[in-house]
Amino acid sequence: MALTHEEAAERVRRVDELIDRVGELPDPEPALELVRALLDLYGEALERILAAAGDRLAARLADDDLVSHLLLLHDLHPLEAAERVRRAVRRAGVPAEDVEVDGDVARVRLRRGGCGGGGDAAAVVEEAIRNAAPEIARVEVAEAPPPPVVIPVDTLRRTRTGAGA
Repeated sequence: MALTHEEAAERVRRVDELIDRVGELPDPEPALELVRALLDLYGEALERILAAAGDRLAARLADDDLVSHLLLLHDLHPLEAAERVRRAVRRAGVPAEDVEVDGDVARVRLRRGGCGGGGDAAAVVEEAIRNAAPEIARVEVAEAPPPPVVIPVDTLRRTRTGAGA
């Protein structure tokens, strides 16, 4: 039975927690060496699967959140960071006007009033980007400037009041 998105995310969190606990052991090196050896072995297997699968299937596999996480872990993800960032912003459901990646910096300009306004939307976007593209060192989120104020020309004309004006 396939794990739900939430169950998979919980297992990933649990693995991270256990690795942190191993680091606290009096002599963590044998356990850490075991983890590294398993990761190397699984990474090699994933690389062979992707090579046999071809580009189309690799892209489909990368659409799965858990598989995508493993591909990132082993530096095998078929999509460039910029595309992963754009997809992450779209999937986060936050209305963005512009998404740009320059090296290891992602810049996102949100539509005004998107996702309940400001802070929450920025946090949602930043977390989504960090999960999809961990190689991004800095995420800059800004809200789009307000639209320009348009004053009708008719309101600027002076009106004459009274006969002497």
